[in-house]
Amino acid sequence: MFRKTRIAFAAVLMLVLFLPLKASAETPDPKKITDVAQLSYINTQGNTDLTTMLLVNSLKYTPIDYITTTWKIEALKSSQEGKDTAERYMTSLRLDYRIESRLYTFADVQWLRDVFANIDDRYYLGAGLGYKILAGPSHILDAEGGINYTMDSYSDNTDNNYTGGRIFAKYAYLFSEKNKFEQTVEYLHDFEDSENYNINSETAIIAALNSILSLKTSYQVKYDNEPAGGAEYADRIMAVTLVVNLL
Repeated sequence: MFRKTRIAFAAVLMLVLFLPLKASAETPDPKKITDVAQLSYINTQGNTDLTTMLLVNSLKYTPIDYITTTWKIEALKSSQEGKDTAERYMTSLRLDYRIESRLYTFADVQWLRDVFANIDDRYYLGAGLGYKILAGPSHILDAEGGINYTMDSYSDNTDNNYTGGRIFAKYAYLFSEKNKFEQTVEYLHDFEDSENYNINSETAIIAALNSILSLKTSYQVKYDNEPAGGAEYADRIMAVTLVVNLL
């Protein structure tokens, strides 16, 4: 059963990746492709207490003005005295379809492995609606709601598959075009077990150094109300990030 579910997950992953390519018969304008890399110095407290490095890359492709595909990769790994002390990998694909100027729908797929949170594999399928409550020029506020299906495999050889809901909000205040404050909050809820929920938040200030480089200072909280294998309830991450606009 779990193998069939993984096959279905792979099929949706391919659909999200190639649908925007099929929607545009013309060669894409290079301006419609953006790539942003982030390299962070991080101090973490929770499941891991250490100083380490984090690499994040986000590739965004807009083949036509109402469709956007985003591919994100994240890798966190460090060692101390010859032993691994942190190991986390994530990749996701997301498709956004604009219905009208402020209303949009989205679908996303995600894979996660977090060794120190005792998660061997987490496969995630989600879809929903979003609305731009505030659209600038200084204040931007997006709200999203949707449903998701999660397939977890833990380090103690147990697993858990469940359907849940997602509520997400992102606020940004733009001091200028490239200098801004951002706040995001995400709530994930298991419909089958009301005690199984996650809350993720990030507070960040981004300051441009030049047309290519920016400096991002952020504080993240990742809270799991039912952590696997006796792990900590919350990871807190303070990061100073060099942001590079590659494309």
